[in-house]
Amino acid sequence: MSKKERFNEIYHDGHSMKYEGRRTIIVDEETGVHYLVWHSGYAGGITPLLDSEGKVVIKKPSGG
Repeated sequence: MSKKERFNEIYHDGHSMKYEGRRTIIVDEETGVHYLVWHSGYAGGITPLLDSEGKVVIKKPSGG
């Protein structure tokens, strides 16, 4: 039986070893919250992704 991953990458661009870094959007499959992850070399950060009204982007997982 395979274990379902809690965090899934849905988008990425850039490269972690270049100046601009790598940007990734991940989704927490349990809560539906989307996060923006950035890293470049040994530095990085993570923050919830916000919509145009400043609310956290949440897409509830489909039951299944």
